[in-house]
Amino acid sequence: MAIIYAVLLAAVNVGKRKVPMAQLRSVLTELGYTDVRTYLASGNAVLTADDAEDAVAAKISAALEDRFGFEIPCLVRDRHYLNAVAEACPFPAHQVEGRHLHAIFYSAPVDQDRYADIDQQAFLPEEFRLGDRVMYLHLPGGIGRSALTTALTKPAGRLTGITATGRNWNTVKALVELTAPPTDSA
Repeated sequence: MAIIYAVLLAAVNVGKRKVPMAQLRSVLTELGYTDVRTYLASGNAVLTADDAEDAVAAKISAALEDRFGFEIPCLVRDRHYLNAVAEACPFPAHQVEGRHLHAIFYSAPVDQDRYADIDQQAFLPEEFRLGDRVMYLHLPGGIGRSALTTALTKPAGRLTGITATGRNWNTVKALVELTAPPTDSA
C-alpha cells in the first residue's frame, strides 16, 4: 500500500554537508519513490513509498552516503504521525510565531531521564516538553540565542544512538499539509 512520507534529513546544508535539493529529488526518484517533492533547502522531502518508515530511511541514508560521500541520517514519518505531533503540541501553536516553536524529531522514544539534569525553571520563558519521538521547544527569543537549546545538547553523548533533527513550526505545518492525500477535484 502506497504511503505518503516526509523525509527529514539531519544536519545538511550547514558547513560542508551540502545536499542540493535537485540532487536529493534525483536520488529519491532513482530509488523508485514517486511523487517526490522537496520543501525549502534544509533537507525536507515528501514522497510516496510502499515500504515501512525504517526501511525507507535506511535505503535513503545509504543512497545519499553513496552519492555525497558522507553519512546523512534521516527520519521518515507518515502523515498520521505528523498530524499527531501537531495536535499534541503542548504550547499554544496558534498564538506563537512559527519560528519560536520547534519540533525535534527523534529516531526512537526519548524519556525525561535523559534531561533530568536540566532545571527547566532556570530557562523560563524557554520551555521544552517531550512527546512521542519528539521534543517540543518554545523559544520566545528564537533558537539562535537560546540558552535552553545549548543545555539540551550538552553533554555531547546525551542522545548517543539516537538520530535527532529539528524543524520550526512553520515547517512542521507545511509537512503536515504536504503529506496529506491528494483531494478529488471531481
